[in-house]
Order: sequence, then C-alpha cells, then structure tokens
Amino acid sequence: MLLPGLNTKKGQVTYIKKQLVIAMGYLGAVIGAGFASGQEIVKFFVSYGNKGAEGTVLSTFLFAFFGGMLLYMAHRQKISNYQNMLDYLFGKRWGKIVDFMLAIFLFMGLSTMLSASGAVFYEHLYLSKYAGILLAYIAVIIALAAGKKSLVFSYNLLVPLKIVLLLIISGYIALFVGEVQSTFSTTYIHSSGKNAWVLSSLLYVAYNFSLAMVVLTEYQSVSNSQEGIQGAVYGGLVLGLLVLLNYTALSKFMPSVIHYQVPMLYITGNVSVLAKYVYTLVLWVGILTTAIANAYGFAQRFAQFTGINYVVGLIICMTLALPVATQSFSSLVHRVYPIFGLLGILILIALTYNFLKTRLIKQS
Repeated sequence: MLLPGLNTKKGQVTYIKKQLVIAMGYLGAVIGAGFASGQEIVKFFVSYGNKGAEGTVLSTFLFAFFGGMLLYMAHRQKISNYQNMLDYLFGKRWGKIVDFMLAIFLFMGLSTMLSASGAVFYEHLYLSKYAGILLAYIAVIIALAAGKKSLVFSYNLLVPLKIVLLLIISGYIALFVGEVQSTFSTTYIHSSGKNAWVLSSLLYVAYNFSLAMVVLTEYQSVSNSQEGIQGAVYGGLVLGLLVLLNYTALSKFMPSVIHYQVPMLYITGNVSVLAKYVYTLVLWVGILTTAIANAYGFAQRFAQFTGINYVVGLIICMTLALPVATQSFSSLVHRVYPIFGLLGILILIALTYNFLKTRLIKQS
C-alpha cells in the first residue's frame, strides 16, 4: 500500500525508485572485494559443506532483519549520519569511543581496498600494482567530490552493474555447470562444533554490518520510514540470493577453491577466458564501491573533526591511505577484518537492545 500522496503513477515510480536506491546502497556496502573474490563465501559458508546452505538462509534473514531495524531506528530518532547513530546506540561517551574505533577501521578498510585494486592489476591484468592503486585513488575522489549526492549517484551507477554481472556469472555456474572433479584432498569441512555454521553466519553478517551502517544511515534523509525499511529489507534479501548463488557455484569446485586467493576467478576461468576477464571487472567494481563507502565515512568524520572543507579533507584522507595501500593485500585483510567483526557484533547487540527498548516503551 502506497503512502499518502504517492497514489499516482509518477508517485509510485518515485516510491519504488527510493526503495531501489536504498537496496543498492546496502548491496554496494556489503558486496566488496571479499565477497566478489569468493573468499568470504568460501570461508563463512562453503567450508561448512551442506550446512553452509543453511547458513546462507540464516544470513539472508539477518541481513534483511538488521537492515530494516537500522532504518526503523534512524527514522524514529531522525538520525541521518552514523556518528549520531553511534551516540544514540552507545550513549555520548561510549559512542565517541566506538566512533573513533570505526573511523580507524574505515581508514584501514579504505587502504585495504586501494591495495586490493593494486593486487588485481598486478596479479590478474599483469599491469603495475601502483597503477591499480592510483586509478582507484582518482576514481574514489571523483565519485565522492560532491559529498552525499555523489555517493548516492556513484552507487546507483556502479552497484547495478556489479549486481547484474554477479547474477549472470554466478547464476550460470550455479545452474548450468556440473561439479568439477578435484585432485585436492576432500578433507575440508570445518569440524569445530555441530552448530559452528550458525556462528559463522552471524560473524559474516556482523563484520559486514559495521560498514553497511555507515551507508544505510545516510539514506534516512532521502526516504520516509516505510521506504527506508522496505528498501533495506529488499537489499538484505537480494544479498542473501547472491550469497546462495555464489555458495552453490563455489561448492561445485570444492575442495579446489580453498587453495586459491581469488576463488571466483578460478571457477570463472574454468568456464571461459571471457568470463574470467568479465569477472575481473566485477571484482574491481566491488573494490571500488567498498572503497567509496569507507572513504565517505572517514572523510566526513575527518572534516567534522578538523573543521576543514569536506573535499579538502577527502583528498587528505585518500592521500594518507596511499602508503598503507602499498602493503600486501592479504596481510591487510588478516589484520583489519577480524576487528571489523568484533565491532560489528557490538553494533548489532546495541541496535537490538535499543530496538527492543523502543518497542516496549511504545507498547506500554
């Protein structure tokens, strides 16, 4: 049912468009280099065998549930940036501490994505690593030069391209390619507990949500409550579909995929050379959208803290990330991502607690 004032065809198009914009923002924040490479899906789902399929269903529900909950709280409290959201969730004192931690991780995440761009150029396109870093550096600055408007525009442009290509390639492999015989050992399924797949799915959602929160909260100012909640829920459901397709595609190449840094490039290479190069583009766009989300969150915070112009702050932040980006991509991932997971769990706990408290107050 449409909201008042949106009962015309034009109003209906606007209503649907806003939902799509929010869904694309959610997808853009989560589907980055780790997802597009296949490394995340192998680690959190495929390596648990058949239980990994149940994990994809659980993660779908959690992405949709927490995304909708975040937009509900953002609209109810009229919060349109992640700093104010953290203050609300944790209180002024602890909110500032979590904000500081998140700012550090956003910076490290940005550096990691620039490094990933260099790795793709060097390892898969056989070009200079520094050319890959520099190209991502320039692209992010251009994408964010106008602030929130350019964030939304760049996501509307890049995320649909990434999603369509992901759906085509992963869907084709999942539905039409048979299982591939492997010469690797078949001892690959985790044995760390009967229900370890449940914890793995929760950790996957948690470590992705800290970055998703930065992007999703910004959409409060461009939507109403119903549009925001539904857009986030739809985004979570599409995320789940993509996780399931990638899980199915990668499972067909087990246990070989465990031995590759970029499993999706390995399996697309088994389909055709063209598929591999198309997927290299998908991977780079995934890197770019994640870098944009990280850079926007950190630059916005940096500009507010220092009092300097946003664009100047953006350029300074991007430039400061360059020396860190020259380090190994894999080593940066191992250092940064586990801490993102811990921060994400804290945010989900605080979000759930405040949501339940709000609902109880409303009912009393």
